[in-house]
Order: sequence, then C-alpha cells, then structure tokens
Amino acid sequence: MTTAQLQPNSPAAPVRQAMSKVPEVTALFWIIKVLTTGMGETASDFLAHVLDPMIAVALGGVGLVVCLAVQLSVRRYVAWIYWTTVVMVSVFGTMAADVLHVGLGVPYLVSSPFFLLALAAVFGGWYASERTLSIHSIHTRRRELFYWATVLATFALGTAVGDLTATTFGLGYLASGVMFAVLIALPALGHARLGLGAIPAFWCAYVLTRPLGASFADWMAVSHQRGGLNLGLGPTTAGWSLAILVLVGYLAATRRDVAAR
Repeated sequence: MTTAQLQPNSPAAPVRQAMSKVPEVTALFWIIKVLTTGMGETASDFLAHVLDPMIAVALGGVGLVVCLAVQLSVRRYVAWIYWTTVVMVSVFGTMAADVLHVGLGVPYLVSSPFFLLALAAVFGGWYASERTLSIHSIHTRRRELFYWATVLATFALGTAVGDLTATTFGLGYLASGVMFAVLIALPALGHARLGLGAIPAFWCAYVLTRPLGASFADWMAVSHQRGGLNLGLGPTTAGWSLAILVLVGYLAATRRDVAAR
C-alpha cells in the first residue's frame, strides 16, 4: 500500500504538500516502521534492566511527551522529528503493555483484547469526529491528536499480541516473527484481490508491523535457552537504532517521503 492507493482521488501529477504532518507511504516507510518496533521493544526491556522499572516508565513517558510536543509544534512533516516521535511511542507503548503484564499481573490473553478495544474506541472517535481515517488527511491539530493516539494504541496492542503468541502460546520469537511476516501480506492481498479498502488494509498492516519487528528483535536479543541468538538487549537496540538513523538520515536529505497532495 502506497500513498497513491490511500488517496484514490489524487491527481495524476501530484504536487508537494508543505503542510503535511506525515510521510509518504513507500517501501522505506514500512521498513523504518518495522525497525522502530523492534528497536522500541528491546530498548524498553534494556531500560527496565538497567534502571528501576518505575524510573524507566517515567523517563519513557517524559520522552514521549517532549517528542509529541515538538511534533505538534512544527507545521509540516520533518523526517527526524516524526520518526523520533514514533520511536518514543514504540518504547512507551511497549512499557504500557509490559506494566499491565509484569507489574499488574494481567495476562496477555486479557491485555490483548483490552488494547484492541482501546484501538477500536480511538478509531470510532476519530471517524465520528472527522469522517475519515486516512493518514493523509492529517492537516489539523485534532486529526493529528487522533493519529498519534491511534499509533500509541497500535504499538501497545502489537506488543501484547506478539508476547501472547511467543510466550503464552509457546511459539517462540522466531516462529512468531515468521508467522507475522506471512500475516502482514494478507492486508495487501485483500486490497488487491478481495476489495478490501486501502485505509483498513493500511491500518491492519500497520498493527502487524509491531509484533513482526518486536518478535525478530527479541529473537536476536534473548538467550539460546529461550530460542534466541543471544546478542543481548543493548547490542540489538544499538544495531536497530543505527539502521533507523541511516534510513531516516537518507530521507531527511533527499525528501523522498514528503507527502504528495
């Protein structure tokens, strides 16, 4: 799914939209999105190991608020601001799901439906207010707030679902990652062959990027006894962060992801 598919009425010769607050949906968009999910997963776990969990959650919350404030203050899409905010949403979304499970003892079989209902409530409020769920209609403050609430809910839901399949259902991280890699192709197939709308197909794929990236990042980080490569949380976080920096730097320099009207 690309920007053109999400904007079926766009003209044949698109022009640059200076006030857009989101990037164009391209292959690089999906690659960076998956990388942020994995990096957020291992970064959250790493912070919880080196810091007191409550301090880690507090720092994650402060970081998210600061990044959102900067993102909301700019008048157009800026690659490094947008993707830094996504990373912080990823880290804090992971913490939110982990706090429910580890801190409060809520099983993933309960938290996964809870976050699904939360996401449905955000979608319902967004559509009732704006009559659209398109990410390329984000040109007002209210729509942008709905957008970021949706992104946060998708990260929390994806974290819970990924841990549900890997641990509760016993698939392990690698098998879970492979499963989600297959599942993420279904929305595109549904859009191309079965008449699924571009916008619901996009959001289905967006949700699935979270357990996809997190499962493979966990597989790289965890010990051999847990079925992983035993690279460690710190090195895995650093490696995925470097990949994000390189790709976002490329987009910032080339502006290839500036959304078209």
